[in-house]
Amino acid sequence: MAHVLGAKLSPIMQQCIQDCKECGAVCQETISYCLQMGGRHVEPTHFKLMMDCAEICQISENYMLRDSAFSATICAVCAEVCARCADSCSQFTGDATMQNCAEVCRRCSTSCQRMVESVKQPAAATAL
Repeated sequence: MAHVLGAKLSPIMQQCIQDCKECGAVCQETISYCLQMGGRHVEPTHFKLMMDCAEICQISENYMLRDSAFSATICAVCAEVCARCADSCSQFTGDATMQNCAEVCRRCSTSCQRMVESVKQPAAATAL
């Protein structure tokens, strides 16, 4: 169980941290795979998107682990990047490695969206 500054992180944030960690690792592994495959696997737009996804996942994980005030903002960007990476990877039909990456990216995108919403809801309730 993750703890920050002596406080427990919410289950939603803990799951998001795990999903970001997994997504970042899978994207890094898939980047290596794409380099080996060559051709359209290393097309610049696709390849840069995979690098962006791996990096934003690591950044999001770090922000959540230190309970940064900017976690939700970073996770909102992460959700978008992961969704776009999933769309790009899913274009490689018949390629199990790329389909796995797409699935992991989609899961991370959904998890980041949930985390962002969970942060917004308590703030909205407090405003009432």
